[in-house]
Amino acid sequence: MVIKKFLKSKYMVNIVWILLFFIGWEIVALLVELSPEIRSPEKVLPHFWKIIASVFDVNKIDGENTAIQLVLMNAKATLIRSVEGFILGMIWGFILALLMNLSGIIEKIAFPYLMLIQMIPILGMAPIILAITGDINKSRIWIAAILTFYPVATNTLAGFKSVEKEKHELMYSYAATTFQIYTKTLIPAAIPYFFTGLKIAAPLAITASIIVDTLQGDLGLGCLLSQSLKGSMTRYVFWQIVVISAAIGILSYVLMGIIEKIISPHNRLKKN
Repeated sequence: MVIKKFLKSKYMVNIVWILLFFIGWEIVALLVELSPEIRSPEKVLPHFWKIIASVFDVNKIDGENTAIQLVLMNAKATLIRSVEGFILGMIWGFILALLMNLSGIIEKIAFPYLMLIQMIPILGMAPIILAITGDINKSRIWIAAILTFYPVATNTLAGFKSVEKEKHELMYSYAATTFQIYTKTLIPAAIPYFFTGLKIAAPLAITASIIVDTLQGDLGLGCLLSQSLKGSMTRYVFWQIVVISAAIGILSYVLMGIIEKIISPHNRLKKN
């Protein structure tokens, strides 16, 4: 009974997709390996087990650190900048959504600019932000914040606007203040939308930091990625970065979901 229930659960679906992904990876890696006209498989698509094995390689690739030590050190720098930008963007996004919902004039003025910022490519935005801040590290944080800002603001605003007119009228009939309407009705209703924005923004903030890292040498996964692509170190560093970046992005999404389940009144009501 337990086995049958597990086979029908969403976890089984995830396991099947993961297995299919790795089987597909290994098949393509094998085809590359057997094709003489294609470059070395280590430089194109190595077997996944070789990437895992490279994590445990004790050889020093820069005289001081192993491949995984170097990747983790740079991942820490990228993650710190991403988190700082994510927190800033989250706060600003929520505040702007609140202001836009309070005032139609603010919404009309701000919304087109939100759309415009979102349409600018990250690599096009980076030199502009760098010129304004004059500091590469600050510019990385600001870009992560900007990419977090849009999905949080738009989704939270949608949450505020999702509250039915009847609920507004009910609160007004009880002579509720604007503060009470927001704290008792609008903000609780917007929380699922707010976390939807956070789930979108969290991987974006990490991706943005990595991309901007490639523009200037320093600590960061993007900088290390550029170095590995230029052949200055083992190609397995590149694949370790790819795997770890993907893992961080997925975990950031999952973490937002866990936090939502813990603090969301909507989910607590569901459980009860």
